[in-house]
Amino acid sequence: MPEFLLGFFQSYRFFFDIADILIVAFITYRGILLIKGTRAVQMLAGIAVLGVVYFIARELQLLTLYWLLGHFLSSIFIIIIIIFQRDIRRALTQMGQTPFTKTSPSADTTKSLDAVIGAAEYLAKRQIGALMVLERETGLNDYLESAHQVDAVLSKELLISLFYTTSPLHDGGIIIRNDRLLMASCVLPLTKNPYISRSLGTRHRAAIGLSEETDAIIVVVSEETGAISLVMHGGITSDLDITSLRNRLEAIFVPKEFQKNLWKNWLNK
Repeated sequence: MPEFLLGFFQSYRFFFDIADILIVAFITYRGILLIKGTRAVQMLAGIAVLGVVYFIARELQLLTLYWLLGHFLSSIFIIIIIIFQRDIRRALTQMGQTPFTKTSPSADTTKSLDAVIGAAEYLAKRQIGALMVLERETGLNDYLESAHQVDAVLSKELLISLFYTTSPLHDGGIIIRNDRLLMASCVLPLTKNPYISRSLGTRHRAAIGLSEETDAIIVVVSEETGAISLVMHGGITSDLDITSLRNRLEAIFVPKEFQKNLWKNWLNK
């Protein structure tokens, strides 16, 4: 390395150390936020307990236990990758999402939300089950292989007709992409989270499973109760009324500035 570069790095070594610490602290903080409230917390606690037992076994010369734990912990990174593969995949997906890939909302976005909300209200009153997936930054092409392509202009009437029990495409979920109804009768992955309430049926479990792997927003209508739920990031908010559903969807898909412009345009008409 040239002497002037070496001198530069040595002169500013303190600032590089500070930057190093801040970056590690930020990554740790984001990792804690990612696993907070998930089963990963209990798993990490179990690994920590094994680490403590390992050091105790070494100090007390419990040779057999020390040997077993030593071989186990020597492969700890591979074990963590296997156990937390879904959480790691979700974290990497979120890291890959940047503001530069996001598109600005349009009038079609509000029309799409109106269609989803109107269909959810209609189906809920009649206790007709529904599973409506709104794609965001993470592509959902992995879940389209067994689905039926529709690629139609999104409307409340079209959504309602698809979820009627007499429709051949009522099973599974529908995927909405770029304000169009892309696919119907999609088979979605069921969640493997053991802490999910047993009262939730297959439709809700599929919605949670998809939200654990992607950043999609899923609207679910219960066939048993007619309750409307919103699922995102592995969590579910149940028993929403139409106003609450609209507020939450608009908060996600329509920034406040865009909402204000819509109101201004409507008032000026």
